[in-house]
Amino acid sequence: MIKMEEVTLKGKCGIGIEISLPDSPPLILVKGSRGFIACGYLDIDAANKVGAAAATIKGVNSVKELLDGAIVEATNKALKAGIKPGMKGRDALEKIL
Repeated sequence: MIKMEEVTLKGKCGIGIEISLPDSPPLILVKGSRGFIACGYLDIDAANKVGAAAATIKGVNSVKELLDGAIVEATNKALKAGIKPGMKGRDALEKIL
């Protein structure tokens, strides 16, 4: 099952996606216009190689948990946008919406 929802922060919108996977936790991602935050399935090294502004939050099972969780890793482009480890997901998303 794939669930999509609009995520609105300070008047800007992103898209939250939850994908159910067999025998595994779901894949969770929220996309903004300039980057995205995702669960621990995201490989930061791969995202760095393609120049994405991306960050991970581990141990989440929903878009809400992703927004409430703390950033664990961020790509170079995300760091330049002001996203830092320890920052809440919603605060990081505001920088890339």
